[in-house]
Amino acid sequence: MATNQNPYETLAWAADPDTRVGVLTLNRPEALNAFTNQMLDELADAIKRAERDPNVAALVITGAGRGFSAGQDLKEHLANDGAATIGDHLRTRYHPIIERLYGMAKPTLAAVNGVAAGAGMSLALACDFRVAGSRTRFVQAFVGVGLVPDSGSTYLLPLLVGPARALEMAMTGAPVDAPTALSWGLVNRVVEDDAVVGAATDWAGQLAAAPPKAVELIKRAMRRGSHQRLQEALEYESWLQATAAATQDHQEGLAAFLEKRPARFVGR
Repeated sequence: MATNQNPYETLAWAADPDTRVGVLTLNRPEALNAFTNQMLDELADAIKRAERDPNVAALVITGAGRGFSAGQDLKEHLANDGAATIGDHLRTRYHPIIERLYGMAKPTLAAVNGVAAGAGMSLALACDFRVAGSRTRFVQAFVGVGLVPDSGSTYLLPLLVGPARALEMAMTGAPVDAPTALSWGLVNRVVEDDAVVGAATDWAGQLAAAPPKAVELIKRAMRRGSHQRLQEALEYESWLQATAAATQDHQEGLAAFLEKRPARFVGR
């Protein structure tokens, strides 16, 4: 059963001790979960909390109400002289969130409902996997207000959909619907809108049951692999495999296979 000790005002946090899945919900539905300074500060703290909590083995991020996130709350940002401070705003608030989420050793899933636009889309891109509702739309909304993609979109989006499609999304700002996102590799799965969170948390539960060290090493290898020459990737794989082979979980996996029983991984 999920525990609901929620220390936040703009987010909802719940963790299920049985499945070891944490669910983080962006909770400003009246503003399509647009990011304010308070929400960004709370989001940074919540992701750090999930990363450090030994009872959370996988993280799901979703949005309350009609959308995942519309991105930056422009009203608040303009009131704070946004044009003069946008670079520092990105460096101090957005960059730490994206870097920590993308680099997290635990599996992360975005359960994307409704619109994911601007930095809201960037947040979804920084997760390992994306489950989308059938009416979800992804929008690189920056060009519509005379800005460039930020919060990691110029790095993450081309990795997922290729440079030509990423450039098209960025330059036109045209929405990409869920079926197109699936065919492009932008999302992993498309489900009915009311099943998004359930599908993502079920999948997260399966990932949480996997050997944690192996999951961490797989993420490290995949993150690094595309930026290496083949010889470098092969050598890095050899080092990671030796590390994984020395874990208790590897021995447990072998024993479970030979004994024809489910493995009981403990993260060591």
